[in-house]
Amino acid sequence: MTTSNTGTGDVDPAVREELGRLRDSIDNIDAAVVHMLAERFKCTQQVGHLKARHQLPPADPARESRQIERLRALAESAKLDPAFAEKFLTFIIAEVIRHHESIASHADDAEDTADGPAPTAH
Repeated sequence: MTTSNTGTGDVDPAVREELGRLRDSIDNIDAAVVHMLAERFKCTQQVGHLKARHQLPPADPARESRQIERLRALAESAKLDPAFAEKFLTFIIAEVIRHHESIASHADDAEDTADGPAPTAH
């Protein structure tokens, strides 16, 4: 079991200052990651709409495989665990596919109602 020292009286002020500085940097990086993911998902939403309009499948396994290999290589060169990078990208890809499936489903619904009145539930 680990314990944390939540008291501040017995921690060297220089250590506390350095810890605060590092945590501020981490917070800034986390904010940048969230904003970058938001931008990425804006782009993938546009891809989803384009795929739906042209009846393309939500998933593209060949591209996904290439992207995973590309990200693993980038991770290695950045001294980041490639397995972690792959898990991270795989998680993102799964979410993108879920969005694309939802977009395609709603596009199908829109086409159905465009062809005539929507069926009513009884």
